[in-house]
Amino acid sequence: MLGNAAIARGAYEAGCKVSAAYPGTPSTEISENLVNYPEIYCEWSPNEKVACEVAIGASMSGVRSMCSMKHVGLNVASDPLYTASYIGVNGGMVLVVADDPGLYSSQNEQDTRMIGRASMTPVIEPSDSQEAKDYIKLAFELSEKYDTPIIMRTTTRLGHSQGLVTLEDRVEPADKPYERNAAKNVMMPGMAKQRHIYVEKRLKQMSEDANTMAINRVEKGDNKIGFITSGIAYQYVKEVCPDASVLKLGLVHPLPKKLIKDFAASVEKLYIFEELEPVIEEQVKALGIECIGKEAFTVQGEYSANMLRKVLFGTEPKVKAEEVPARPPILCPGCPHRSVYTALKTLKIHAAGDIGCYTLGAVAPLNVVDTAVCMGSSISTLHGMEKAKGREFIKDWVAVIGDSTFLHTGVNSLMNMVYNKATGTVMILDNSTTGMTGHQDHAATGKTLMGEPTYAIDIYNLCKSMGIDNVVEVDSYDQEALTKVIKEEVNREAVSVIICKAPCALLKGLKFPNVCKPLSDKCKKCGACLRPGCPALTKNEDGTVSIDMTMCNGCGLCMQMCKFGAIEKVAR
Repeated sequence: MLGNAAIARGAYEAGCKVSAAYPGTPSTEISENLVNYPEIYCEWSPNEKVACEVAIGASMSGVRSMCSMKHVGLNVASDPLYTASYIGVNGGMVLVVADDPGLYSSQNEQDTRMIGRASMTPVIEPSDSQEAKDYIKLAFELSEKYDTPIIMRTTTRLGHSQGLVTLEDRVEPADKPYERNAAKNVMMPGMAKQRHIYVEKRLKQMSEDANTMAINRVEKGDNKIGFITSGIAYQYVKEVCPDASVLKLGLVHPLPKKLIKDFAASVEKLYIFEELEPVIEEQVKALGIECIGKEAFTVQGEYSANMLRKVLFGTEPKVKAEEVPARPPILCPGCPHRSVYTALKTLKIHAAGDIGCYTLGAVAPLNVVDTAVCMGSSISTLHGMEKAKGREFIKDWVAVIGDSTFLHTGVNSLMNMVYNKATGTVMILDNSTTGMTGHQDHAATGKTLMGEPTYAIDIYNLCKSMGIDNVVEVDSYDQEALTKVIKEEVNREAVSVIICKAPCALLKGLKFPNVCKPLSDKCKKCGACLRPGCPALTKNEDGTVSIDMTMCNGCGLCMQMCKFGAIEKVAR
């Protein structure tokens, strides 16, 4: 099983009844697998904060619940999490959070264990697919035993790797009765003060109990060298140093202090091998234990067996990373975002960018996107620029944001522009899906995660309802219309919205009846058709252009760029 599929299976076997999530690589497949179990209600929430609150509500009512997200999604969900830690649970509640060491698909590296410590929420971390399934079941048990939400931290490598998993039957505990308890569930200052005292006692008890928990285990070997490790890093230790002594931690917060002290005393040299931040290392050193950690191993990027070999034995890998040919990210053939960015580039317009496929507008050859901070930030960034530098500064700027991201956190930002009398232009790139994470539905697609038809939020009318007079819908592929509308709206002394509509070229079931065909005899070798950077087009040695018919989706952008009729559409 894929690690993420194993997590879903574990939730099923544990009797989980409610799951909420927002898609985010590398956590997305958890919910996509969960929906295969009809015993569990599953939803895509508009954002991670809402997903966490849904799970909290389900837990309060007395059933086991979970929410899933990537590491930056936990930032969005932190507001309810910090208070949920005080409240505790009724039915067990688990947050599955996927970190992304190495930045495979994220805007930063972030260590969820740090948020676990800050929010006083226990954190467990599996090392393979079998443990992923087993630990999620254990997480529900620990949640109910210690009256706390539990974070299960995973990583890209764990979630997207496969391993053998032993399946078991679903065991569904009886729903716990709901009991009205304002002192526990209403976090006003007076109640919260008492719950904070409880939380500190809870963590202290868990730390003591962790010394004998089965998920924290000593694998005794050669006492000359010892490792304290957890998660996927454990696999690298076992691969490189199979005979070393290892303390494998499954509960990474709070730590089993006595177990750590006893293990450290049993080995001559102690290494702390953990990805990203020195979370375990700093606590081990605070116990007065001598160990080697980040002075030997980096805080940046993903760990590997090769890294460990190099530090311990000076061994270099046969093939170095820098020797592997680069594969630069690029928008897909026929992507509607490429057409939008081509129009912006032609008009020499800067774009405040957001998080999604369209972030690729920052790289060559489009080079349009100037900023990208977090989900929903494009609109607020543009607003801040105007308030700092004035209307004249943003006359050649727009904010770009996708439809799913707009509903995630862009709505509030647009509301802020209207309320605080901005004049900027927002372009919503509506491709009818959550494209960057693999085509998940959202509140404007008309279908739920469970495949049920539902009301589709009308983005046009949503914007109009905020009091925005100038809301325009335009075909993303129509260069002439795009250029005309953008020129008009950026010069308007009011908030305006351009909704660029065209489906993602990779949407399942989307048919492309035509392809674009070059006419070499008409080609002037000017290269205009190559400027948008479509990977289906290649420049020949003689300066003419070839189009790969297996890649072309017939969007017609290259044909619109050519002023000499040297490209035509033909039936596929």
